[in-house]
Amino acid sequence: MLSANAHALLAEKEAENDRLRKELARLGDELARVVAQLRAAHERNVRLSAQLAQLGEAVAKGNDQITELLAIAQRKKGRASPPPKEPPIPPAVTGEAATAFDGRPRPPDPPGPVYDHPRQKFSPTGRKPLPAHLEVDESTVYPERCRCGCTTFDWVDEIVETKLDVRPHQRRRITHRKVGRCRHCSQPTTAEAPPSPFQRSKVTCEWLAWLVVQKFQLAVPLDRVRRYLGAQGVALSMSFLVSMVERAAELLDPIDGEHWNMLRRGDHLASDGTGFKVQVPGVGLHHGFLEVYHWQDAVVFQYEPEKGGQTQAGKLQKFRGTLLVDAESRYNLTFKSDGIEEAGCNAHGRRKFRDAEEVQPVLAAEGGRFVSSWFEADEAGRAQGLRGEALLQWRQAEIAPLVTDFRTWMDAVLPKLVPDDPVAKVIRYYRNHWQALTRFLSDPELPLDNSASEREFQLVAKIRLNSLFAGGTEGAHRAAVLLGISATCRRLKVDLQAYLTWVFVRVGTHRSKYGLSATDLTPAAYARAHPRASPG
Repeated sequence: MLSANAHALLAEKEAENDRLRKELARLGDELARVVAQLRAAHERNVRLSAQLAQLGEAVAKGNDQITELLAIAQRKKGRASPPPKEPPIPPAVTGEAATAFDGRPRPPDPPGPVYDHPRQKFSPTGRKPLPAHLEVDESTVYPERCRCGCTTFDWVDEIVETKLDVRPHQRRRITHRKVGRCRHCSQPTTAEAPPSPFQRSKVTCEWLAWLVVQKFQLAVPLDRVRRYLGAQGVALSMSFLVSMVERAAELLDPIDGEHWNMLRRGDHLASDGTGFKVQVPGVGLHHGFLEVYHWQDAVVFQYEPEKGGQTQAGKLQKFRGTLLVDAESRYNLTFKSDGIEEAGCNAHGRRKFRDAEEVQPVLAAEGGRFVSSWFEADEAGRAQGLRGEALLQWRQAEIAPLVTDFRTWMDAVLPKLVPDDPVAKVIRYYRNHWQALTRFLSDPELPLDNSASEREFQLVAKIRLNSLFAGGTEGAHRAAVLLGISATCRRLKVDLQAYLTWVFVRVGTHRSKYGLSATDLTPAAYARAHPRASPG
């Protein structure tokens, strides 16, 4: 028989075994639950992976559709892009060609920066004073109360502050014209009316000048001017603004004509052209042509419905001198006239070499450096203040040898190039127009390029962008007149607002009082009479 201690120990072990079996059963249940969770997560991941793959396929299909639609749109517009291709490889030069190329003259190296003294870091010395000609609105302010509460002061000092201010531009000008009766003869006498641009004018000469400045100097469309005035409570119709521009052009037309006569009487003339859209009533939008003619103190714009050489040649029948233009075929008829010599634009040639660098980087860069060296040498002479005969001697000494080397370089390179090579095309351009492109070597008044003509179209481009088109052929002619006057003032550094006000006073209702001719009313005449009004 077991003792009592043995029974107690056996019972304790049975209880411990029961506890362990229960714990094991609990852990088994927990493990089964975790396994079930893992299995569910795995199934969910499988589903998400399948959905992700489907989305990827849909995105790829959508990209293919977008690419196809873009290609269709480009083809419809006639601008289908060719498939990408490798950049062209310059043709290899071997044998005799290599020898000829190696023996060609080399262009001068571009000059590096030259400093006469060590460069110093710029440090501002203070604000520049405001212009002295501005209207002064001066006032004095006083302190109201001291920090202690007292309101009585002994003035010991003052602080002066000058600031730039603005007033509303539009205002009414009311003139009271007194009528007096003579004490001697009893006849009534009325005070003279202030000058106006035309009879019964609703605006002053200053206002009409302001309108022209907005349109033909700041390139502000008339509709925007109308909205600007409307914001100030001045309601003016578009037709009224157009009529004011018409009146201004009519008043300035004789001065523009005088500029044209001045240019045709001169020995030199530069010209260029650009497209100009015109809204023709009953026809629609017409693509016309705007030409510029200029030299020194005069700039003239002229509108032509068509870009043709016949019209241009007819305009210059009375001109005898050198015409600086680009090498366009429409000038060929002009140069057939007796007494007109051609001068070319080397900026175009340099630009052609730069474009050719995509195919022939070495040869094109060499040719471009030759032409650039001409400009650098000419600028160095002008920087020394050389003009006239002194500048001509400088060009003969410094530029003529470079021109000779360039001609030798072309003679060595051209025979070794295929006809369609871009460098060959530029060389043929120079050889075909050699006399015109090098005429500056015998005429110190000629620049090396026609870039000044191109710069005259910068304002035209802004107006063309903002206003889109001119209203009719007559509107284009009026725009040409006002553009020419504005460009002439800009060239002479004459304030356009001041000049136009001065002119409108003298060509308006008080024309008979002044009795000035168109020659006396040009911007050049104004600049001579008002040297301080020409800044710079």
